[in-house]
Amino acid sequence: MLNPFSLEGKTVLITGASSGIGRGIAVECSKMGANVVITGRNKQRLNETYLSLNGNNHIQIIADLSNNDDLNSLVEQCPQLDGFVSNAGIPKLMIVKFIQKESLEEIMGINTIAPILLTSALIKRKKVIKGGSIVFISSISGVNISTLGESSYSASKGAIHGFVKGAAIDLASQKIRVNSINPGLIQTDILKLAGEMFSEEQINDKLKQYPLKRIGQPEDVAYATIYLLSDAASWVTGTSIVIDGGFTLA
Repeated sequence: MLNPFSLEGKTVLITGASSGIGRGIAVECSKMGANVVITGRNKQRLNETYLSLNGNNHIQIIADLSNNDDLNSLVEQCPQLDGFVSNAGIPKLMIVKFIQKESLEEIMGINTIAPILLTSALIKRKKVIKGGSIVFISSISGVNISTLGESSYSASKGAIHGFVKGAAIDLASQKIRVNSINPGLIQTDILKLAGEMFSEEQINDKLKQYPLKRIGQPEDVAYATIYLLSDAASWVTGTSIVIDGGFTLA
């Protein structure tokens, strides 16, 4: 029976796959039949993801996307792709008066510039097939909301939101779809960072603002990613899916 949500036979590149959301996406895509190409900066953690994948024919490539040589090497090593999930990114909490050029360049470089350049390189070298799908893992921050200390992070994600719109138009002639997912708070290492800036009481108050009474799991983002990568979303492009447990409704 035809399953439009299946990724059987599709090859998908996933950046930032060594932990958190990226690992969750890689594992769930492999369960749906995809051959995944995973990349990240940490060799040990990336290999842990690799060993968690279902099936065979997967590839792992160590790369720091902020390094042009690594980025180009990654593109060269990639096989033909049915899908590309741009997930690599960093959080950075800093109130406006403490923003410095170096910290701003770091977060914009990793969260915005590197993903855009990687997308451009993949398209230029015809690595994404006609009818392929590109999915950016963005955030509700900078697109739907922002919060204390997130101005730089919001700027980096807001820029991706704009890029998705333009890229969807540019690549429509090749039948390549470009979409994004905007998650709320997900159970990843970002919670440790939040714990360094906010008290436990403040964090718990934030969690109470989620109408579904829980924070998200990497799998919640992975399932939406699978939809956008699959043939079930063949008429979906230039849009963002908010996955936030109703937070932006509150």
